Amino acid sequence: MAVYDHVTRSCGLSGTMLAMVAVACAGPAQIPAERVLVLTDARIWTGDSAAPWADAVALRGEWLIAVGDRAAVMEAAGPGATVEELGGRMVVPGFIDTHTHFNRAGELLLGVNLLAVADDVAFRRHVLEAHERLPRDAWMVGGDWGAYDLESTWVPRRELLDGIVGDRPALLRKWDRSVYLANAAALRAAGLEPSRHDGIVSGDDLARVREAIRAGSLEQRLAEAMLALYDLKSHGVTEIHDITGDEQMRLFQHLLRVDSLSVRVCARPTLDRWEHLAALGLQTGYGNRMLRICGLKGFVDGIMGNSSAMFREPYRHMPETTGRWRAMMSPPGNMRRLIIDADAAGLTPQIHAIGDLAVDTLLDLFQEALRVNGPKDRRFRMIHAQVVERDDFVRFGALDIIAEVQPYHAIDDMRWMEDRIGGRSRGAYAFRSLKDGGALLVFGSDWPGTNASWYPAEPLLGIYAAVTRQTLDGEPPNGWYPNQRLTVQEALDAYTVTAAYAGFEEDWKGKLVSGYVADLVVLSANLFEIEPAAIKDVTVDGTMVGGRWVYRRERT
Repeated sequence: MAVYDHVTRSCGLSGTMLAMVAVACAGPAQIPAERVLVLTDARIWTGDSAAPWADAVALRGEWLIAVGDRAAVMEAAGPGATVEELGGRMVVPGFIDTHTHFNRAGELLLGVNLLAVADDVAFRRHVLEAHERLPRDAWMVGGDWGAYDLESTWVPRRELLDGIVGDRPALLRKWDRSVYLANAAALRAAGLEPSRHDGIVSGDDLARVREAIRAGSLEQRLAEAMLALYDLKSHGVTEIHDITGDEQMRLFQHLLRVDSLSVRVCARPTLDRWEHLAALGLQTGYGNRMLRICGLKGFVDGIMGNSSAMFREPYRHMPETTGRWRAMMSPPGNMRRLIIDADAAGLTPQIHAIGDLAVDTLLDLFQEALRVNGPKDRRFRMIHAQVVERDDFVRFGALDIIAEVQPYHAIDDMRWMEDRIGGRSRGAYAFRSLKDGGALLVFGSDWPGTNASWYPAEPLLGIYAAVTRQTLDGEPPNGWYPNQRLTVQEALDAYTVTAAYAGFEEDWKGKLVSGYVADLVVLSANLFEIEPAAIKDVTVDGTMVGGRWVYRRERT
C-alpha cells in the first residue's frame, strides 16, 4: 500500500484505489456551463498590452466571458453569479512550461533521486525512502548520484545497496553515466552470478542487466503521473510542452479519458519520427485543447553537464574535446533532410542546440529550410540556445526563430560555467541579447533536469532567475552578467503570452481576456510590487485549468 499512501499523501487526500486517487487529485468538477463564476478583489495581470490590468474576471464553464473593473464584470456576469473574493492577491494567466520530461519527472518523484547524494549516510536514507514508496515488484533504477558534488569520487557499495532493498532488483548510476551499480537481485535477474561481481557493471554485463529490467506496471506509471501532475499544478503550471514518447502518450490519453489530466499537454515526439506521423496525416496542432502535437524535437549536440555540448574551441577543463554531435547529425546532411522534410510536411522542428558551434550550425540549417520550403507560418524553435556567439544574436530575429530557454539553468550552471568555457560565458543564457537581437523568448524548466541537476517545475523560480540572475542564496550580489537580466513583465510574457504563441495557441490562451480559456494562477504577492529577490518566496495559492480549480493552497 506504500505506493497508494505516497500518492494520496502528496495530493492531500486519503483512499486506497489508485483510480479514485487519479480522479480526486485532478481537482473538483468543472463549473456547470450554465453557471458563472466571478473572481474579484484581485490585482489581475492580463497579459493583454491594450489593457494589462483588471480587478475582476468572470467565467462560464471553460471560458472567460468578462475581464475588467468589478462593476463592469459583475454586470456582464448577471444575477446569480457565484462571487469569490481573492483578498487582494495577484492573478496571472496560467504558466506554460515549454520544456518538460514528464515521464522522467514522475520516475524521480516516486522512485530514487540521488542527485544530492555523495556519501553512505545520504545514500542509505534516500534509497530506503524510495524502497518504501515503490510497488513491491518494481525495479529501482537511475538515481544519478553525485550531481551536486562534481569533484566527488564516492561510489556506493553493492553490500550497502543489498542491505537496504533486499530482493528488489536495482540498477543505480552516477550522474554522468560513468558508473553503474547493480545489486545481487539485479545480477541474478540478468543471469549473472552475484558472487563473481562486485556490483559495478559495464559493457556486456550492463547490457544484460538493462535487458532484464521489467517495465513499470500501469499502477506504478499512474502513481508516477499523479505525483508529477501534482507537482505541476501546485506551482501554477497549466500547460507543458513535453518530450512525449509512445507509452507516455498512451498514459496521457488514459488520464484524459478518466478526466484526470490536470495540465494541458503539447506533445513533442522526436524529429526522426516525422515520416510515421506524416503518413498518418498528422501535422502540428493535431489533437484537442488538452492533448495535442505542437512540434517535433531534434538534437544537434550534447549538454554542458557532461561537457558534450559542441563548441568551436576546446573546453578549458577538458582540452582534448570540443563536444560531440548527436545521432541525428549523422550521416552528414541527415539533420538538414529531417528539418526540411518535416517542415514541408507541416510538422514543426524544435531543435536542441547548446554549444556556440551547435547554435550557429542550427541557424544555418533553419535558414536553409526557409530557402528551400519558402515562407509560411512555421515558428521554428531553437531549444536551449545556451551559448551564442555575438554575431549570431541578430540572426534569431532575421530568421524569426523562437528561443526556448530555461532561466533556472543559468543560476545553477554559473557555479562551473566559466571554469569550463571561460570568456565564452558572456554569451551564455544571454536572454537580453537574444531579445534585443529579435528572438522571441519562451521559458521552460527542463524538469526534472539533465543528468547533472534537478530543475524544478516552478515558473516563479524561473522568473526570479531571469530577473535577478542570482542563486537562491543571492549570489553574486549584482547578478551573473547582470546586463542580461529581464524585467518582471518580460519574464511573465515568456511564460504566458509568447509561450502560447510558440504553441500556435495565441488565439485562445496565454492571456486573460474575454473569449479566452480560463487558465489562471493566483499568487500570494504582486510580482511588480515586491523586490526581485522576494520573487522566489512567492507562493501559488490557486491554479485553474479550463474553468476548474485543480489546486488550492491551504492558508495558514
